[in-house]
Amino acid sequence: CAHCRLVCQAEQKPYYTSKLWWCGIILLGLGEVGNFTAYGFAPITLVAPLGCVSVIGSAFISVFFLKKTMRSADILGGTLTITGIYLLVTFAPNVRQELTAQQVQNYLVSWPFLAYSILEIITFCILLYFYKRKAVKHIVVLLMMVALLASLTVIAVKAVSSMIALSVKGKMQLTYSVFYIMIVLMATSCAFQIKFLNQAMHLYEATAVVPINFVFFTTSATISGVIFYREFQSAALLSVFMFLFGCLLSFLGVIIIARNKKEENLQVPFIDCGHIPGQKLTSKIQPDSHSSCYGTLNKEDDSVKRQS
Repeated sequence: CAHCRLVCQAEQKPYYTSKLWWCGIILLGLGEVGNFTAYGFAPITLVAPLGCVSVIGSAFISVFFLKKTMRSADILGGTLTITGIYLLVTFAPNVRQELTAQQVQNYLVSWPFLAYSILEIITFCILLYFYKRKAVKHIVVLLMMVALLASLTVIAVKAVSSMIALSVKGKMQLTYSVFYIMIVLMATSCAFQIKFLNQAMHLYEATAVVPINFVFFTTSATISGVIFYREFQSAALLSVFMFLFGCLLSFLGVIIIARNKKEENLQVPFIDCGHIPGQKLTSKIQPDSHSSCYGTLNKEDDSVKRQS
């Protein structure tokens, strides 16, 4: 909304001078802090799928701030997503979330996580080979690498958030080396996620990247929560089935909301000739559909006339 307002102003100003833009950045930062904190108090398999709330929020808030048209697909997708959220919250695993540094160390050397890590590293190396050597930059290849890195990110984020929460309660966990190892892992995986996600956003439309990335990220995060933190270890079969059904509804809702959305390009309808120095120009230069030539300068040389 801030960028749209700045483009429409007669005097162009940098975006960082807009109070509305800074308000958006602050709200975005607060949302990420809340998301980080949530990992310390709730299972990964609950927090990660609830990211679809941001997609619903973006679809409906854009109607008020960006004057978008509410589509029937938005209503249908929002309904499916909200139904999926209800199932996720209801049937999410109920496990103890106070993770100590010693527990995190034990999880890191457990054989399920070691086997999962080896499989993930092999898969990532294969994808990276095709990306670097074969120049394969398909959206699925890029977003699968993002998802593989995201699984490590959510593991590290939950460990760091849980240890900070315990330390605030008086059970100091910040003196353990595993805390700082997890911070390094979190920062490194986030940095490479941004690299590949930016590449995908540069090559493909956001309407394709957003739903695919959400599905891949949620699936990867859920698998990492199940394997590393064993969140479904004592869950009933019906709870697992209803949880997966809730994830499926959320996926369908996000895909329906993002499908067929056209990105609007903010363009100036003509060139303001007053911004071209050294020439005395007419008020506009733009194609004339009723003429055989384009708008030209007042002082044309013979070559320009012959070309016309």
